[in-house]
Order: sequence, then structure tokens, then C-alpha cells
Amino acid sequence: MKSHSVRTRKSAETFPREEQLAWKIAEVAADTVPVDDDVVEMIGNRIIDNAAVAAASLNRRPVVSARAQAEAHSYTPGATVFGIAAERRFSPEWAAWANGVAVRELDYHDTFLAADYSHPGDNIPPILAVAQHCGLDGAALVRGLATGYEIQIDLVKGICLHEHKIDHIAHLGPSAAAGIGAALALPIETIHQAIGQALHVTTTTRQSRKGEISSWKAYAPAFAGKMAIEAVDRTMRGEGAPAPIYEGEDGFIAWLLGGPEAEYRVPLPEKGEPKRAILESYTKEHSAEYQSQALIDLARRMGPTIGDLSKVRDVLIATSHHTHYVIGTGANDPQKMDPKASRETLDHSIMYIFAVALQDGRWHHEASYAPERASRPDTVALWQKIRTVEDPDWTRRYHSTDPAVKAFGGHVTVTLDDGRVIEDEIAVADAHPLGARPWRRPDYVGKFRTLAEGVVSEAEQNRFLAAVERLPALSAEELIGLTFRTESHLLAPTGAAGIFLPQNGASPR
Repeated sequence: MKSHSVRTRKSAETFPREEQLAWKIAEVAADTVPVDDDVVEMIGNRIIDNAAVAAASLNRRPVVSARAQAEAHSYTPGATVFGIAAERRFSPEWAAWANGVAVRELDYHDTFLAADYSHPGDNIPPILAVAQHCGLDGAALVRGLATGYEIQIDLVKGICLHEHKIDHIAHLGPSAAAGIGAALALPIETIHQAIGQALHVTTTTRQSRKGEISSWKAYAPAFAGKMAIEAVDRTMRGEGAPAPIYEGEDGFIAWLLGGPEAEYRVPLPEKGEPKRAILESYTKEHSAEYQSQALIDLARRMGPTIGDLSKVRDVLIATSHHTHYVIGTGANDPQKMDPKASRETLDHSIMYIFAVALQDGRWHHEASYAPERASRPDTVALWQKIRTVEDPDWTRRYHSTDPAVKAFGGHVTVTLDDGRVIEDEIAVADAHPLGARPWRRPDYVGKFRTLAEGVVSEAEQNRFLAAVERLPALSAEELIGLTFRTESHLLAPTGAAGIFLPQNGASPR
């Protein structure tokens, strides 16, 4: 890996485009280095993981709405949409939109945390949609996905967005554009322009993840993927983008990030170096914000030791800056303590999550968020006793570049009414590569079968999983099989009509 210095450049300064970060990213994308076998295996795992959470969210309102929008854009050859028979295809940017929302709605797929946050599995819907639409094979898809993961993870390592209140999809637009460019084997110049355009139109604020968190939290990554597809389409036609997009005097760093004096260092593979960043990411065993994963596991462990939870006087979670200020009491969001808060807000409240995990000894993607569960008097009472503080050591470990040191957990101190104190801590989630039960292919398959039960027939589950097993060898025709069909009567009705109407005789459900 080579570390690249990225800073603002004055317009009068000589700054060759080959030195621009967007160009260097494009060079990585255009490098056709073979994809290692363990990376191919993990890409397959994450395709399964995405399908699992999409199946679980298929009838949730934001997903139904996004699917209805895609259904209004039938297209040949087109791409597939989760839940709909593969014979029906849709314009790739709208297929990516619908599938991206389905994958993101439950906040239940993979994650990478470093200088910033990310869910690199968000790269899969747009890159897969373009691959299906353009008749690419499994090897091209693998090349594209390895690139998308690599670029997003490298940007997340080098550039912090959240401290400037910029949403993390600003790293996803460029990574998806780079992945699409890699899958299509486009020239460096074309990919460079697409990356610049994608960044320019996917820079948004973090208000989508603060206060009254709405369904846009699920839509935002799908929007970035959709914009990336459109950016690549434009640049393939010879159109350009603002440049230098990162380093310009009126550009991304100068006005939206650290300012003209800031310098960032972004690691990228050198020419001929395999793209292996996906192996540094991790998925979720529990349907909750990643920084709560380890603490859910710790709550399950501590619950039996504590015993009668009504005797708890106080719970203090000492954790990292990110956890304290994003999902802890440091966020100063009263909604995080509100029993009437939305699922999206409860998902970002470690106080609520830790209380329920203590009481139930588990976490469930639906039951744990049910309104009646959130409003249970004993839960509310326990919830209000939980607070977080930042511990500099946990912050240091959170930001460590050493995988053996890097941690996303915390130290929990429970004080009982009689004065007794019970303490325990955890560094990483059980499912983490360094956790108590690191996840392998059977775990991903088990998650898919659990979440697809009652939604996808066993035969259809088997067909999909068999396709993933042959991923790099899939033909263009077989690549269409990387989806699943649900019987139409199991799909929720479309609901309220919008501007876009069904095409080709398809009727609203």
C-alpha cells in the first residue's frame, strides 16, 4: 500500500491530474490484478449477507416504495430487483436504488470503521446492477466488487467526514463509480471523471443520522449508488466532472472538510498489488448499529450474572468517542431515550439496545424494535439508568491501525441498589474476525436462511446459494441469478401512488 498526501491546491498552482486523488483511485480501479481466492470467498459471503437482510426487509414501507419506483422503469436488458422474478428487468440505476434500500433498511449488513464510518456492502447493488445490465460475467463482477470495497475502505481509513457533519455516502459514491469502472474495464480517464462526478453529487450532511432519523437513512446509500451509475454513464459518453474534486481551491477539502490547511493521507494499493480490503471489514450478527454489536454480546453475557435487573441503580458504559457521541448519551439526542422513537432512532441508541439485550439475552431484527417492546415499563426504567462516557483508551483502540488492537467495545460498570458493583468488558463482537466466534460461509448461509424463511421458498434459496458458490465462473446469463424471487402474494401492496407509474401492464400491488 502507498500513502497519498491529499490537500487543497490553489488554482494557480501547477497540479497535474495524475497527482489528483480521483486519478489515483481510477488507476487502482483500472488495474486488472487477479483477485485472491480468499477475497472471492468473502465477496460471495457478502452477496449472501446482502440478500439475507434484503429478504428480511422486503415488506417494510421504504423498501416497498423503492421497489414500486423501480417497477415503473422496466428496461431491456436491465437488472433484477429482489423479490421480483428475474425475467422482469429494470433500468440498472433504479434496480440499484430498490436493492440498495432493501439491503440498507435494517442496518444489518457489513461495516468498516476507521477515521469514518462505512457499510461497504452498499457497493454491491449498483455494481451488480450494471454487471447484469451490461452482460458481464462473474469474473468481471468480482473484479468490480473487490475494487468498490477497496476504495471505500481506503477512503474511510484516510478521510474523516463525520467531524465536519458530512454523511459517509460521500465515500460511497466514488467507490461505487470506481467499482463499476473496474467491472466494465473502462479507461483511467473515464473512471477519473466518474469518481469526481459521483463525489460532487453525493456529498450530504449528517442530519440524516441525527435527531428524528427517517427512512432516508436507508435511501441515502441507494442514492449514492444510483448517482454513481449515472456518473459513469455520463463520462462514458465523453462528459467531464469538476476537477480537482478533492483538492480544488473551491473543492471538497477546502470548504466541506478540514479547510485549505488540512492534509489527509489515503492508503491505496500500488500497481499490481491485490485488492484485499474487504477482508478488513466485518458483518453484523445483530440488526443494530455496528458499534453496538460487541456491547450486545457483552449484555448477553452480563445479564445472568447481574440477576434481578430491577435492582440495578446505574449502568455506565465507558467506550470510544464515536460510540459515546453517535449512539450514546454524548449525542445529546433526547430521542435516544424516547420509548416512542422510530426504529431508526432506537437502532442508534446504545442505551436502549443495551437495556433490551440485558433483559432478553438476545437481539431480534423485528421483536427488539417493536413499539410494545420499547414502551415496556421495566425496559424504560432500566433504559433511563444507562449512560455513556468517552474513555480515551477505547478511543485510541477504535482508531488503531493494528487489527489486534482495534476495538469497538467498551467497559461496563453496573451498580446495584445494595452497592455491589459488577464489571466486564469486551473489545470486539463475537462474530468479528478476532471475536469469540468468527463468521465463516456457514454463518452467512445460516443468516440468509433464517431471514428468508417464509419469504423465499427453500428451492429458491438453494438455487441462489448454488449460484453464489460458482461466483467467479458464472456466465453473463447466470449472473442474472444473483437475486431471489418471492411469490407475488407475499409482497406487500405498493401503497400510495407517486409520480412514477407501472409500465408494461404491471399493476400496482
